[in-house]
Amino acid sequence: MDCTNVYRRSFLVFHRLLNTYLSGKKWMVFFFVAIVKYRPDLFAIHERPRDTTVFKSNYDFVIVGGGSAGCVLANRLSENPEWQVLLLEAGGPEPTLSEIPALATALQYTWYDWKYHPEHTGDACLAYKGERCRWPRGKGLGGSSVLNAMLYIRGNRRDYDLWAAQGNPGWSYDEVLPYFLKSEDMRIRRYKDSPFHRSGGELTIEHFRYQTPIVPDLLEAAVEMGFPIRDCNGARQTGFTKSHCTLRNGVRCSAAKAFLRPARNRPNFHVSMFSHVEKIIMEKRSEGTVARGVVFNKRGVRHTVYANKEVIISAGSINTPQILMLSGIGPRGHLHSLGIKEFNDLPGVGQNLQDHVSTGGNLFLVDNPVTFVMPRLITYKAVERFIKRNSGPLCTFAGAEVMAFIDLRKSEWAMNGTEIDDDWPNIQLLIGGFGDNVDGGTLGMRANGLSFDYYSEVYEKVLYNDAFGIHTVLLRPYSRGNITLRSADPYEHPVIQHGYFTDRRDVETLIAAARFVMKYATQTAALRRHGARYNPHVYPRCGVLGVNSDAFWECVIRHYSQTIYHPTCTAKMGPLTDPMAVVDHELRVHGVEKLRVIDASIMPNIVSGNTNAPVIMIAEKGADMIKKFWSK
Repeated sequence: MDCTNVYRRSFLVFHRLLNTYLSGKKWMVFFFVAIVKYRPDLFAIHERPRDTTVFKSNYDFVIVGGGSAGCVLANRLSENPEWQVLLLEAGGPEPTLSEIPALATALQYTWYDWKYHPEHTGDACLAYKGERCRWPRGKGLGGSSVLNAMLYIRGNRRDYDLWAAQGNPGWSYDEVLPYFLKSEDMRIRRYKDSPFHRSGGELTIEHFRYQTPIVPDLLEAAVEMGFPIRDCNGARQTGFTKSHCTLRNGVRCSAAKAFLRPARNRPNFHVSMFSHVEKIIMEKRSEGTVARGVVFNKRGVRHTVYANKEVIISAGSINTPQILMLSGIGPRGHLHSLGIKEFNDLPGVGQNLQDHVSTGGNLFLVDNPVTFVMPRLITYKAVERFIKRNSGPLCTFAGAEVMAFIDLRKSEWAMNGTEIDDDWPNIQLLIGGFGDNVDGGTLGMRANGLSFDYYSEVYEKVLYNDAFGIHTVLLRPYSRGNITLRSADPYEHPVIQHGYFTDRRDVETLIAAARFVMKYATQTAALRRHGARYNPHVYPRCGVLGVNSDAFWECVIRHYSQTIYHPTCTAKMGPLTDPMAVVDHELRVHGVEKLRVIDASIMPNIVSGNTNAPVIMIAEKGADMIKKFWSK
């Protein structure tokens, strides 16, 4: 055995552990102090909503959940000065550090995160600690919009036309597009005059202010393969694009910043943070079941507030079904087994769970200094550039500088100048000058929950080498999961069955995506001039199957199965004729008056892209529905 290599590897292991568990905290403290001292515009304590401690007994609307949907609803409903609106959020204020794009994953698994773990299955997430996936979800004002990668993608026209065709009038693409436009503030110059965009809304859209030098070559390689560089939020989706992001002046534009801060001083609007909702108060009447109010716990004190008009649950695709079931709305047998009084038997609550699972860890080494190597770029000089000029490496999320939408149902990948007939891609690529090796585990290993064994085998020998990464994202999974209660305790996390790869077709699609990525990354002249090559240090369990074989790729897929943080569809929208539908096309819970669900859980099918923009659209449309109903 080569003692020099053993010494080098031992040193790298020690260095990475030190960097991950000690220096990371030091940097976080340094960033926070620097922002408070030199960037008061980001700290902006005077612009943030105040926490209500004295409550009215009655509000017109009680909104449960201060995530993306709840922020939009609180703004739009409180526009009417005659309506009293209360927003309840289990977490606290949005974190200041989330403003920095490069720290997008740094706040996962802190007190700003619900820290969910789906159940172990043995079929996915095998590279993770305990072979269990991590599902970060934002806990605090802004919800997951303060933890996400800031990517703004609406999905595909056909997604929404399918919703409408399933018995949901008003939800076709042409009918929802105005609600995307309503809140958009497009600042990417080339799209300002596009009919698919507008300026002046609450939610600001920009490109990252910094890009790694390899980005032009990533786009050139796409053109070389016959794909257009286009507005993937425009007339057609298939192709490559520089990422559209929820940024304002180079820093994160969360839903809380966009929608709550402008409404913070309205006298008819209260925000209560650290307020964990335990259940909705339900009442059986001769004419049916009615939602009357909400029971919540704020810092150890239980409160009850009543809703004159409606209770709106916007707690997200995990918490929303949990709250519904705790309140007696859900599958009858499951509720009875936990001793929960049933008010409405809705078998679909918690079912139909869909998520965008991806294959992570696809690492391509390059010979040139063109990527995001953390020790080289994240320096005190970089912090100075961020503080003084709002620019530099801290102003990017390098793991997704470029994205692509491709259709692997076609026999040929290259489009050769022709349009794909139906423009309904089934794979998304997240591409950027960032790989799991370039940060020594500071962000990627920690956020994803990778086991030390897996990280060491695959990345240790190429630690801090220049490399770019590509995530292959399954846009329309066939597999389904579910969410059920673990107990009747509102403080115990529910049981999450992610359902990854329960349908074989999903594995086969991701295998095809891996082969596309290999061709794109290693056979195009634009990337070959950097010496792009797949990381040879594969996980031994997969390597013995023969690198680049179908069996190898399936092994990689089942080991590095990464959520793209898009759990959806657990309280699906649909007509009464659909036995699994939970809400109608106006987002009213079937069989319950004065109760709506407005968040990602109402999607009948997951959209073909990142879900934050669609959730904001759903809330914009839902707010208009509420206004129309109560103006009669």
